[in-house]
Amino acid sequence: MTTATIDIGTLIVRTPDIRGGRPRIAGTGVTVQRIVGWYKLGLTPEEIASEFGHLALAQVHAALAYYHANREEIESAIAAENAEAARLTQQHCQSVGAVA
Repeated sequence: MTTATIDIGTLIVRTPDIRGGRPRIAGTGVTVQRIVGWYKLGLTPEEIASEFGHLALAQVHAALAYYHANREEIESAIAAENAEAARLTQQHCQSVGAVA
């Protein structure tokens, strides 16, 4: 029995109209950032693949490999996303406070 060889270069893609062009696992909407977030929370690649059953272990490892090869890019995107979340939270709290 032979198995098909997968070109690992095809596992991570960027498409301008999906997820804002952020790198993601091909065929899914799961971004590398999301995988990294779960990994930083302490989930192993096996746990991530198991928890999110539509992801193969190879896909999770490809996302983590992409992260380690492009750490500055991904960390910058994570920091920008966190800053935007903090800004929106502060804006919401100020608008709620003004109404009360």
